Amino acid sequence: MENQKRPESMKRITTQALADAFIEEQVTALRQQIGDKKVLLALSGGVDSSVVAALLIKAVGKQLVSVHVNHGLLRKGEPEQVVDVFRNQLDANLVYVDATDRFLRKLARVCEPEKKRKIIGAEFIRVFNEEARKLEDIRFLAQGTIYPDILESDGVKAHHNVGGLPKKMQLELVEPLKFLYKDEVRVVGEALGLPANMVYRQPFPGPGLGVRCLGAITRDRLEAVRESDAILREEFENNGLAGKVWQYFTAIPDMKTVGVRNDKRAEEWFVIIRAVNTKDAMSATIEKIPYKVLNLITERILKEVKGVCRVVYDITPKPTGTIEWE
Repeated sequence: MENQKRPESMKRITTQALADAFIEEQVTALRQQIGDKKVLLALSGGVDSSVVAALLIKAVGKQLVSVHVNHGLLRKGEPEQVVDVFRNQLDANLVYVDATDRFLRKLARVCEPEKKRKIIGAEFIRVFNEEARKLEDIRFLAQGTIYPDILESDGVKAHHNVGGLPKKMQLELVEPLKFLYKDEVRVVGEALGLPANMVYRQPFPGPGLGVRCLGAITRDRLEAVRESDAILREEFENNGLAGKVWQYFTAIPDMKTVGVRNDKRAEEWFVIIRAVNTKDAMSATIEKIPYKVLNLITERILKEVKGVCRVVYDITPKPTGTIEWE
């Protein structure tokens, strides 16, 4: 791949003024590259793809066709936010595909984590391909590649790089963020007017909640993961922890524990809370959540999440425990 080294003269983007200058420069470059042709983008709603989308909308408007595939494994409110921000607020040319049933059918009774990942990745490509085939005059494929992706994986960003597109399309890549680090992408996103909770969204695995609904995925347990995760995120935000903790989430194993519900024995799931800090994701330390907050989160989960009778807090550092459970 050519020109994959960050220019030595390029300043670190740390202020809105620098971000505005970068945006102006990229808008000009994008218009020159794209002309009057159309651009295709897989818009996940994550930081990188969202900033790319906002930048391209500013540059070429509705020449950008963004495809948001809801595989049913996103966090609570995320698909709705993508539609609201891009279609309703930015007037984007957005294709929304609710493929939840399709993904969950493919994942039924699949327990092995790596197999789940492969199914989710392959099915996403199929859905995206189907939508791409419906479009005409697409000449470019936009990706949310950032500089660490180039350094770490030789220029290929697996969760943005959509393989298997029809060969006849012969798409040219558009990667306007390829020389930026993640913190710079966030500054640019703010300058473009994206909401803070989208710009500062914490890391989220490509397979989404599929690797936090441990073991074989079922709709009811998946919903319990989604609801418990939403409670955790809400209380972290309310109690000033959201900006202090690198990653926090809930997971629910495919097993039940004995509890008491309405004075009767009940066999229900248990929720695992995980909250870690890290600089490079190679090692991680545990965040010490104040007991008062932890107790509040536990009370809410037990009261509001159907089918859960126990909450546990994972205090395992990395190593030996990985950040995700699967």
